[in-house]
Amino acid sequence: MSADEHAVDEHVVDEHVVDEHAGDEHAVDELAVNERRRTARVLAGATHADLAALWATWAEPPEVSYLRGPEAGLVMVQGRIGGTGDRFNLGEATVTRATVMLRGTGTGTGTGTGMNTDTNTGTGTGTGTGAGTGADTDGYEASGTSYVLGSHPEHAGLAAVFDALLSAPTQRARVLTDVIEPLEREQARRDAVAQADARSTVVDFFTVAREHE
Repeated sequence: MSADEHAVDEHVVDEHVVDEHAGDEHAVDELAVNERRRTARVLAGATHADLAALWATWAEPPEVSYLRGPEAGLVMVQGRIGGTGDRFNLGEATVTRATVMLRGTGTGTGTGTGMNTDTNTGTGTGTGTGAGTGADTDGYEASGTSYVLGSHPEHAGLAAVFDALLSAPTQRARVLTDVIEPLEREQARRDAVAQADARSTVVDFFTVAREHE
């Protein structure tokens, strides 16, 4: 992805992913909004290969159901005059979006012992103990949405999956540590390389005034 595409991608993610929850009854605070923008931007800026590799090794993957898409459409991308001025319509861009629902389960085991004493007068007394294991189900349901610049349905689907995992309390810390932070570091490295390449081609123009004879 080029530096220009990355800049547009950030704008598209910021404009749309938060709008998905703009109508929620309970308003989220600014920190939560900024954190969601950050993680959505990282997932959108990752490569499909990176996300696929992470998902392929994900322990206890949940069941994934698509609620919408992946589907591609056009959005109007806006720019700002001078980078900070008034907005203007820059042009349309293709964006792929997806919304998924996850259903995950976790199992645990427990042991128990019991004493069963049966006394039968005149015959004898017998005692018995027993132990067993049981499943402790700790399931979760979570939904997630992604917007990815371009027509990339597989990328959008995986980004939505990890976005959903971020909203599951039992999975969030793991996703931040194993997915978001490594991808963020790699993207920062790529951006630094792209900026260095761009700086190497900078030409400084200056005007030479003709001396009056």
